[in-house]
Amino acid sequence: MNVTSVSETSKPVGPTGAPTTVPPTADMRWNGWGDPALAKDLPLAVRALLPMKLGRVPKAAPAARLEDVVLEASALSDEDLAALAAVVGGEHVSTTNEARVRHAGGRSTPDLLRKREREQQAPDGVVSPHSHEEVLAVLQLAAQRDLAVIPFAGGTSVVGALDPERGPHRAVIALNLRGLGGLVHFDELSGEARFAAGTTGPEAERLLAERGFELGHFPQSFLYATLGGFAAARSSGQNSAGNGRFDTMVLGMRVATPTGDLSLGVAPGTSVGPDLMRMFIGSEGIFGVITELTLRVHRIAGARSCEAWTFPDFASGAAALRQVAQLGTGPTVIRLSDEAETGVSLAQHGRIGKAISGGCSAVTVFEGETADIEARQSRTAAVMRAAGGISAGAEPAESWIKGRFGAPYLRDSLLDHGVFCETLETATTWANLEALKRSVTETIDSGFASRGAKSLVLCHVSHIYPTGAALYFTIVAGIKGDQQGVWAAVKAGVNDAIVAGGGTLSHHHGVGRDHAPWLEREIGHTGMRMLRALKAELDPTGIMNPGALLG
Repeated sequence: MNVTSVSETSKPVGPTGAPTTVPPTADMRWNGWGDPALAKDLPLAVRALLPMKLGRVPKAAPAARLEDVVLEASALSDEDLAALAAVVGGEHVSTTNEARVRHAGGRSTPDLLRKREREQQAPDGVVSPHSHEEVLAVLQLAAQRDLAVIPFAGGTSVVGALDPERGPHRAVIALNLRGLGGLVHFDELSGEARFAAGTTGPEAERLLAERGFELGHFPQSFLYATLGGFAAARSSGQNSAGNGRFDTMVLGMRVATPTGDLSLGVAPGTSVGPDLMRMFIGSEGIFGVITELTLRVHRIAGARSCEAWTFPDFASGAAALRQVAQLGTGPTVIRLSDEAETGVSLAQHGRIGKAISGGCSAVTVFEGETADIEARQSRTAAVMRAAGGISAGAEPAESWIKGRFGAPYLRDSLLDHGVFCETLETATTWANLEALKRSVTETIDSGFASRGAKSLVLCHVSHIYPTGAALYFTIVAGIKGDQQGVWAAVKAGVNDAIVAGGGTLSHHHGVGRDHAPWLEREIGHTGMRMLRALKAELDPTGIMNPGALLG
């Protein structure tokens, strides 16, 4: 057992010993993921692997340069611009091509393929408020002037939640929420912190670390996404086994809507009617804008220990994770890669394309005080061994921590080489896990094959619960024609298979526009009526994120 002091291995803003690699205010690459300086070509091992798995794939045409992108002229009138400037200041209203392009859509693969083209769609302008009051005033003004509003912060959505859709309105603005940043109030005794919702993950952790605390929410989008985005998308982070999902961390919020504002959450528990906060968590900006969040925080862990495991097959590994969840042995992080993902070492930083073992591989991370870690790790190890697991030591798990936020860079490199790469996720019960995994995998492979493309489907269990788990799929395919059209057809088949197979359309990415046509099949007609009734009350003119969630 290798227990190390977190203080010895991490910087203040870095989770579990992994310092951040970008400042919290850095702009993401406009047509890809992350810091442009960190973009890399495909590793040689991956280049050698691709022809064996996918056949020959023509290299993609060069992506358009930002300065060459062509947009339609802004539909905002001089009167619109003057009215918006009167609310937020003229310097915080922009109709430049660069500002509009940078706020056009998220970071799904279809988003990135569109961003490679010379002619693109974009919002008519970008408005950047800096307070709750300014957000409220902008929404009221937009309703009066018939302007659609797309709330935009980190820009990391992968389900089409940020598409600049105008709907029936005469223009659309992106509401840049990054100006709503910072720690508003900190209650050390209660373990509560109130943040402006535009605060990024790294900035929140830095501000808390100065006080000896952390939030501990680390989705793959951590370096760029914001707290408000975590809530609006109903996010789940990599430390969910120990720290819980983001929705369990939300204790209160402030929301601006076109028809008024709300302040919710006055106590850690209440029986005062239905929980109104839950109506906004996962709402993806269709009702209004979350401007502040009160969150549960905890003291920074004193130590950390890592251990990786191998299993002969997915079934034995999944059985181990189920028992860990049901017995409550206490890892902070636990993940299981299937045979295909293990075979290409997708979870191992610097070793992608080079198999480390047969069978399946798992990662466990424990945080806390040393004596407590030792007890939890020992209990977990006993469960893993009883299920057929063999310890692989600390190094593979430490390697995973080192590269935990870097996988999207590989996707960009694959797209540059003409190789399609995308992810999707779902969740189901333990009893249904293997059947759903098999159904989704077969649907993906057959969908691509029927369109003349070879594919490689990788999967891991990313989040566990006593009653079930989340499945996260990475798909690589050699599409020789229309990549967006082929994927749209394959993804539709996958969504059908997930609904028919008893899974959820999304475990932590949200609905956006991509999953909206299937939402009624999951929540039912009455559920849709309830959501539409709430939208009609809070957003009667329908300006908030048209087309998202409800279609």
